[in-house]
Amino acid sequence: MIAILVAAGVALVVALFGTPLFIRFLTKKQYGQFVRQDGPTSHFTKRGTPTMGGVVIIGATLIGIAVAMIVSERIPSVSMWLALYLMVGLGAVGFADDLTKIRRARSLGLTPMAKIIGQGFVGISFAFLALRFPNANLRTPASTRISFLRDTNLDFAVFGATIGLILFIIWANFLITAWSNAVNLTDGLDGLATGVSLVVFMGYIVIGIWQFNQSCQRFISAGPSCYETRDPRDLAIVAAAIVGACFGFLWWNASPAKIFMGDTGSLALGGALAALSILSRTELLAVILGGLFVIIVLSDVIQIGFFKLTRKRVFKMAPLHHHFELSGWGEVTIVIRFWLISGLFVVLGMGLFYAEWVVS
Repeated sequence: MIAILVAAGVALVVALFGTPLFIRFLTKKQYGQFVRQDGPTSHFTKRGTPTMGGVVIIGATLIGIAVAMIVSERIPSVSMWLALYLMVGLGAVGFADDLTKIRRARSLGLTPMAKIIGQGFVGISFAFLALRFPNANLRTPASTRISFLRDTNLDFAVFGATIGLILFIIWANFLITAWSNAVNLTDGLDGLATGVSLVVFMGYIVIGIWQFNQSCQRFISAGPSCYETRDPRDLAIVAAAIVGACFGFLWWNASPAKIFMGDTGSLALGGALAALSILSRTELLAVILGGLFVIIVLSDVIQIGFFKLTRKRVFKMAPLHHHFELSGWGEVTIVIRFWLISGLFVVLGMGLFYAEWVVS
């Protein structure tokens, strides 16, 4: 528990005091945000605001975890390394995208193919490695089973080892792409994606702690109420560090934002969410915990699909938060209410998680 608190506290302090230093650096370099021309006109005033703040979130997370490991005199587990690899790897892709936008002085960054290649390499290698490195109990960081509150009986391995591995890699990369794009789409208002991410990762702190206390490795014989996750405590430490980093960054990212996280941050946070859901065996539960992210994505899909079919729009603008902006809602009002909705989704998800354990 001490390591979890240290990771969160150190990451918070680093992000809180490191962000203004990074803002000065970005301002000196004139690394500012370029705003989409078809977006709400109120966003034009944000043009030039420093971006790539995700560098601070990633850096604070890594420092928080490093200090926590030193204090607790522990060596990071394979699961922790994998979660950080996916987070930093996708963050690097986002960094390249942000840097391209700045150098080209436009709101479009890497080409779609370049993004696919970058995300694909990181995602495929993560999925492949997640089924390796068995511990003394022959438990790997991830499993080929589709999981909800824990692993279900839907197992890709029934198709054979090779096909099962391929199907798992496809499934894992679908989750990685979905979550990274979901956070990216949500990052459209000051503090929105940061606040929602903070709430969701708080849920994963609780899940990690609970799974560790009820781990099958802590019992002589595994029963229906214990969890088969390999390194739940380390996953809780990762989630705690991200929460602390987001909390410190939000101080400067809240309206009026002094800095944006950019694709560097949104892809990194999406990758971390995907990693935690896969490694904690809660892949489908994450859909509930991150329900606000899902709603944002669905609003975009509905808008595009309906327009292609009827040439009419369901929303005034997609994603959903822009619809409410054009409906006259204030930016701060939208952000706070979306935070509250996200909190309700996390409470619902945690309720289902606990209820399943009680009745098992």
